Amino acid sequence: MAWLFVRLKLRLIAGNLRGDTMRQVGFVFTVLAAVLVAGGGFVLMSLLRFAPAEVALDTGMVAFTALTLVWVVGPLLVFGVDETLDPARLALFPLTARQMAVGMFAASATGPWPLASLAFLLGAVVGLSRSLTGVLIGLVAVVLQVAFCLVASRAVTTALSGALRTRRGRDLLAVGAVVVILLTQLPNLLLNQGFGGDPRGFLAGLASLVRWGPPGMAAHAIADGGPLALAEVATLALAVLTIGSLWMAALRRAMVTADSSTQVGSVRRSRFDGLVPGGALGAVVAKELKYIRREPRGRMGWMAAVGFSGVFMISLNSGEHGLRGPAMAVVPACIAALMIGLQASNAFGIDGRALWMNAIVYSDARRLRADFAGRHLAVSLVAVPLLAVVSVAAALVAGRLLWAVPALLTAAGLLQVALGVGAVTSVILPYTYPERINAFTSAAPGQGGVAFVGSFGAMLGTGVLALPVVLPVLFGLTWTAAVVVPYGLAAAYGGRRLASVIGYARLPDILAAVSRPA
Repeated sequence: MAWLFVRLKLRLIAGNLRGDTMRQVGFVFTVLAAVLVAGGGFVLMSLLRFAPAEVALDTGMVAFTALTLVWVVGPLLVFGVDETLDPARLALFPLTARQMAVGMFAASATGPWPLASLAFLLGAVVGLSRSLTGVLIGLVAVVLQVAFCLVASRAVTTALSGALRTRRGRDLLAVGAVVVILLTQLPNLLLNQGFGGDPRGFLAGLASLVRWGPPGMAAHAIADGGPLALAEVATLALAVLTIGSLWMAALRRAMVTADSSTQVGSVRRSRFDGLVPGGALGAVVAKELKYIRREPRGRMGWMAAVGFSGVFMISLNSGEHGLRGPAMAVVPACIAALMIGLQASNAFGIDGRALWMNAIVYSDARRLRADFAGRHLAVSLVAVPLLAVVSVAAALVAGRLLWAVPALLTAAGLLQVALGVGAVTSVILPYTYPERINAFTSAAPGQGGVAFVGSFGAMLGTGVLALPVVLPVLFGLTWTAAVVVPYGLAAAYGGRRLASVIGYARLPDILAAVSRPA
């Protein structure tokens, strides 16, 4: 059974690469990245031999725990893309839960990243062991640690697989991913707040938190190499068996539980119905508001905008090199506005094949311009109140509530500039949003380069157009913030006019670009 699943995994990899150059290039880069991580991790962990014993041990325990967290969180981010992660794909096969667990475990161990993790952990044997018994016990601990990572990863993915197929489950995953990304800024925040004066003490504090977890005990067993190490390895083996049994229980439950993603949901009226105009413009606004409410990929961008602006409002306003003056409130609000506005750089991608209905209805460029106006109005209805909250929060953190006014005006104007630039990039560089349940796939295979160029071009164009009016506000001339909003509205109008002229002539090309199979 294990060899069957390994061959299935290899066949799936080969099938995905057949006939698609961009996927082949991406796979080559993935393998190269795994090789670099394996080699670099092995060397870095081996260098712990030259560090003091306590520092090496603390580093090893933290590194083992971090690797485990990566294995638990990482597969969740590609759920819906990797066919081997969803147990529901095997539900119709005559397999017991034990057979499925053995096969899925073997499939998890197949690929470049499990081998990279193994090389990383073998480097810890070189760096932490101080005796022959430490080496022997370390080899066993490394194998068990890899097994622990794989089993924990599969158990979490299987337990959440039913929820991840639903819209609300994907929303929760998006929130969790944003939180994980924001947590990567925690060391920077701690350093800015003055907690980095004693790195050794900080490392020891982290090590004390993870000391008695299975990964921490694995690292300690390698360094100890004595009777305690044997007990720790036995505990790690027991943890693997325990999580494995929980995984098989989750598999049994997943095989007999109805897929809630196929259940019919209730239809609710939009909260903005009273603000939506009538006619074709109102229809576009209503459609876009529903996308904002129901599309996980879009909402992840909104949550990321708010989260990162919160990180910046703390990190940029602390320490000796922090911002001073109104910029303390203006910069976080502008970051949120820019991240929200950049989502409009591929306005038609979310429509996909349904764009053909627009293409046959629009009889001239004016109709297309009205479509862009409706999209921009829908974004503004949600974004402006959100930017108001961010501006007030940033002003309170900065200590001057009045700075919320120029922050909101500047951010609202910057948002309009970004929407105008996004309209132009939408008709010049359109691409497909994959029809997948994963919220972290933003382009169809082969269109990643187009997506990158479009996003980068929109960001660059927005910066160039907005800099003349935003820069005076950052330098303390807060009265100039009153000019930013009309300037942004004019830029958005100009962007819509230009995009409608270009886009009407390119509607067939745009439809083909956003309808590629994903």
